[in-house]
Amino acid sequence: MSEQLIHTLAGRLREAEHARRPVAPVRREIAPGDMALTYAVQQANVDARLAQGERIVGRKIGLTSLAVQQQLGVDRPDFGALFANMAYGDGEPMPLSRLIQPKVEAEIALVLERDLTHEKHSFADIMSATAYAVAAIEVVDSRIQDWNIRFVDTVADNASSALFVLGSRPVPLRKLDLAACRMTMDRAGEQVSKGIGAACLGNPLNAAAWLADTMVKLGTPLRAGDVVLTGALGPMAAVTQPGTFTAQLDGLGSVRAVFSE
Repeated sequence: MSEQLIHTLAGRLREAEHARRPVAPVRREIAPGDMALTYAVQQANVDARLAQGERIVGRKIGLTSLAVQQQLGVDRPDFGALFANMAYGDGEPMPLSRLIQPKVEAEIALVLERDLTHEKHSFADIMSATAYAVAAIEVVDSRIQDWNIRFVDTVADNASSALFVLGSRPVPLRKLDLAACRMTMDRAGEQVSKGIGAACLGNPLNAAAWLADTMVKLGTPLRAGDVVLTGALGPMAAVTQPGTFTAQLDGLGSVRAVFSE
């Protein structure tokens, strides 16, 4: 594995985020299937943020839709790190100046109350470790020009993560049917997305179990207090101007992502 290449690609993505100027796809410089190098680029930028005093508050799961996996030619999800300065509250304005080419997607977030440290996690493990679920909107934003991405590009780019918004109605899992949870999202009264929990790998808990297993293999297990964004329930919607996106999720109420100048 080339440490110089990792340093170069990580720096390029970091500068693109800071300057708000997207760059060419990084897959042109990574051998197909070299997941170790791809995740090493992501981790290099995670380490850089930690060195600057930022704090990890959880993880996001991406590519949980089978249609999107087929589009990108992969058979598995990916993940990225969530930092405290990426988190916004329901209705809290988010400046568009922080973003390049943002899109939003509605999700179910889990907040953990116990660590997940097994090599293989069951549904029961995930459910017993979860304090509550809450409605969420993830703001994704690619540092790659025109969203011209494949699996390697989005993984290296911290799973195309940017910001996230949590709702304010925490609900215990025993009161929810996550697979049957229906979602609608609108902007200014116009529906921009709809979906259902089963669109997320059949059930959002499948995605959470995959992530828990993966993080243990990497030596960084999910911990109590972590936020887990389990994956989109429906199509992404582009953010092109200031305004409010409101997602409604069965049993979880609503959550609003507000974009300001």
